[in-house]
Amino acid sequence: MAQTYARGDGLAKGLGWFSIGLGLAEMASPQSVAQLVGIDDGDRTRAVIRGYGAREIANGLAILAQPDAKWLWTRVAGDVVDLSSLAAALQRNDGNRGKLAFGLASVAGVMVADIVAARQLGSAPARTTPRRKDDTVRVSKTFTINRSREEVYQFWRQLDNLPRFMTHLESVEILGAARSRWTARGPGGFTVSWEAEMIEDSPNRSISWRSLPGSRIENRGTVRFERAPGNRGTELRVLIEYAPPGGRAASMLLKLIGEAPEQMIQEDLRRLKQLMETGEIPTSSGSSSIMQPAQPTGYAPTRAAGGRR
Repeated sequence: MAQTYARGDGLAKGLGWFSIGLGLAEMASPQSVAQLVGIDDGDRTRAVIRGYGAREIANGLAILAQPDAKWLWTRVAGDVVDLSSLAAALQRNDGNRGKLAFGLASVAGVMVADIVAARQLGSAPARTTPRRKDDTVRVSKTFTINRSREEVYQFWRQLDNLPRFMTHLESVEILGAARSRWTARGPGGFTVSWEAEMIEDSPNRSISWRSLPGSRIENRGTVRFERAPGNRGTELRVLIEYAPPGGRAASMLLKLIGEAPEQMIQEDLRRLKQLMETGEIPTSSGSSSIMQPAQPTGYAPTRAAGGRR
């Protein structure tokens, strides 16, 4: 059973990387993919192929994060969708029939591999693979927010406030005094959840947390709240360490598709600054999303202080 699991684990990881590579190709050059499989290269076709690419990247990252039968069966479902699209094009005689037949055969072959890996992983209990130290990524950011240290701490300490400015974080559910469940959204709409515990809570000074053992996303972080020089509010220092699914290679792939965690955290802190100082966050359309944070009695927000990056 252990050997079966090991074979399935290796095959699953190979399919995960294949999925990411295919997804990147589909998103970067949908017209080339359309020509390769022999279908008409129109605007609608390119949009559909890009959508398939986002799905492939999400599936690949999920498999690398946790080789599990359910993610392979998700790939099988995607294979069925791809086969249906190609078969429909073949019936309509919509393109090069020879290339379409080759595309159908290729997808069918990959689907067989997906089914084999899913069955092998499903025949044994899931295991966790030890994470190498060099897979850990550290992100450190500093922003100056023109609000009192006490208010910034109070806002962050209420963890369910975090999705209000962290765009990839869907929710934080408070499970107890020190435990919480986090749900985040990844590329292509793929979601992942994990539980975390607070390991330090020094009022108005610092908060530290870490994911619980067995979490699909291993991470830990510390936020420090310091008085900014010149009475300019609060200097917020954020340090986050995480183990990206698939290691550093997967982290570099995320940067290529515009999902670099360093950039996301900086933009999150910029939104927090806007929210704390003005009570609203400008949207991409130019309008404003009103998100007024709780304010201590007698504290009047001001609009000075630029963020230090």
